[in-house]
Formats: sequence, C-alpha cells, structure tokens
Amino acid sequence: MRKFVALLLCFLVPIVAFAEPSNTYKVKYDGGSLLGVKSGDNAQLQISAKDIQIRDGKGVVIATIPAASVTEISYGQDVHRRIGTAIGLAVISLGIGALMAFSKSKKHFVGITWADGDKKGGFAMQCDKNEYRGILAGLEGITGKKAVDSDAMTVKN
Repeated sequence: MRKFVALLLCFLVPIVAFAEPSNTYKVKYDGGSLLGVKSGDNAQLQISAKDIQIRDGKGVVIATIPAASVTEISYGQDVHRRIGTAIGLAVISLGIGALMAFSKSKKHFVGITWADGDKKGGFAMQCDKNEYRGILAGLEGITGKKAVDSDAMTVKN
C-alpha cells in the first residue's frame, strides 16, 4: 500500500506543479450594462488570448467580449477611513479606537467599455487588492490599450 501511494504521488506532484495557471479572477460586479447581473454580485473574470468572459458565481457565462472591441480600460480607487470600526472599538478601548480611526480602507475598481459593431457596453468591477494589477496587465496585454487612472471612478453599491 505504501509503495502504491508513493508511486501515485510521484505522478501527481509533477502534474500539479507544472499545471498551467488559470487566468480566472474573482471579482464583484459593481454596475454596468450587463443583463442578468445585479450590483454587488460575485462574478468571475476570465481573460484569454482573444476575448474576455464574465461569468456569474455559478460559472455560467454572462458575456463574452472580444478583445479587439475593447475601447477603454479604466482603474480607480475608493479610499475611506474606518470611522465606524473605530467608534465600535472605542467603546471597548479608547486607545485602540483612536488608532483605528487613522487607518484607511481601499477598494480597487477596474472598468471596461467596448463597442462591437452595434453592441456597446461597459461595466465596473471591484477587484481584490492582490489581483487588480494582474487583471490590469492581462487586459492591457490582450487589448493593446493602456489603462486610464480614473479618480472619478468611485462607484458604490
């Protein structure tokens, strides 16, 4: 039995180690022209060489956008102080509450607009702080467009 498990691991470890990484990112849909999706819904963004797919939380494809039809990629942040949390902590400990009032929270938003013949649209999505750079690099790579830093993009639910 030990030899069988060792042999099985010898085959599985290299397969897992050299597996191609997925270009699928978990995002939160924040608004736009996609039908059947509400603001705040979890979604998946899959970037391939020729198109961008948006899937709902269950993996069903909502929209497929050809990379050549993307007209603009924008990026923005929503920065705010954690006042509510600071007030809650101040009830327990005034020192910790005061320190918490100085901390900030950032939300990263990426927007895409496209025009594919008579089909035009756009949407904004909230990205994870560890993945938004990868999403921007992937979108810029397949579309050839440079992301625009948009300070006005502070979409809220």
